[in-house]
Amino acid sequence: MSASSKPDARRNASPYLYGGEAAAVARVLESGQYGHSDTTEHFERRVADFLGVPDAVAVASGTAALHLALIAAEVGPCDEVIVPSMTFCATVQAILAVGATPRFVDIDPATLCVNGQLVMDAVGPHTAAVIPVLFGGRPVDLTAVRGALDEQGVVVIEDAAHAFGSRNGTRRVGTSEALTCFSFGPIKNLTCGQGGMVIPRMPKDADTIRRLRLLGVGQSQSERSNATTYRVDGFGLRYQMSSLNAAIGLVQLDAFDTTERTRRALWRAYRRALAGLEGVRLVDVDPDQAVPHLCQVRVPNRDRVFADLRARGVGVGVHYPPNHLQPAFAQWRRPLPATEQVAEEILTLPFHQHLTEDDIDQVRAALGQALTAAGGVPCARS
Repeated sequence: MSASSKPDARRNASPYLYGGEAAAVARVLESGQYGHSDTTEHFERRVADFLGVPDAVAVASGTAALHLALIAAEVGPCDEVIVPSMTFCATVQAILAVGATPRFVDIDPATLCVNGQLVMDAVGPHTAAVIPVLFGGRPVDLTAVRGALDEQGVVVIEDAAHAFGSRNGTRRVGTSEALTCFSFGPIKNLTCGQGGMVIPRMPKDADTIRRLRLLGVGQSQSERSNATTYRVDGFGLRYQMSSLNAAIGLVQLDAFDTTERTRRALWRAYRRALAGLEGVRLVDVDPDQAVPHLCQVRVPNRDRVFADLRARGVGVGVHYPPNHLQPAFAQWRRPLPATEQVAEEILTLPFHQHLTEDDIDQVRAALGQALTAAGGVPCARS
């Protein structure tokens, strides 16, 4: 699909391609090198250069990135990992995959993210790691508590699935001393079709993750191709990124300046359109810092508004049902009042690069009509 083949502009999310992705994939198909190859390694170097970091390790998905980062940080059974409940379930499943226990924490309702105080209040004797989720592309600044976390041996692993390209001050997300995990799924700010990336803290992390992502095999592809055998150094998984996915990512990265400008402009257009709409509270983001991934509001009578908008053909969504209320994670349930309140009100509006300002005005009009039909009143301020 090229940039000109515009889907229904009111869908909640839609992949955006620049037109060169198909040719890039065709070149890989013609090469016969479909798996991990020089194309994947080139993509790694390009992402590292874009961020200004020494290394980046491409993997099969954002979930794989989190799983491998936890293993590299030596998190395992008997350990607890602090994580907000307001995140996609993949974050929690990665914790369970290493045998650790999620310690669910509340969020700041203004940002839908954790902050330093919420994290420190949850640190206990078994805490091994904290996973701040950069919800909607918002950076999470734990600078004020990093010293205390380091003293207690708590590793920071950023779930930056929504936040490729965002900044924390003058620095891109991924340039802190945390292990940072990106997702390059179909509707992310940068897509590879499917894929992820780990930004390591040190060369040791990079070496560990590269071995783990290819079934524990220690040699590089060139070393294996020039030998009669290969060496398995330990446990591993098939988590490498294919060249086909990396080829898409390279085209997307070349156009990321446009992605960044477009997503920020669309978010500002939503902010203008929603200003003064009674009963709607925009979940704010600083578009000078974040590359927005979602546009979300808090509304009264959310379920009725959701159903009404869907009936009008507006592709709204809910990101996300809290994990501590999910049946699979019930044994770790604890009261999280801010999360539970937000979960009853949150609504994700259509947000993707196919949108125009006219589309946004149509969504605004439909939202106003849905609120009236639902008997909407202004949200409680919190």
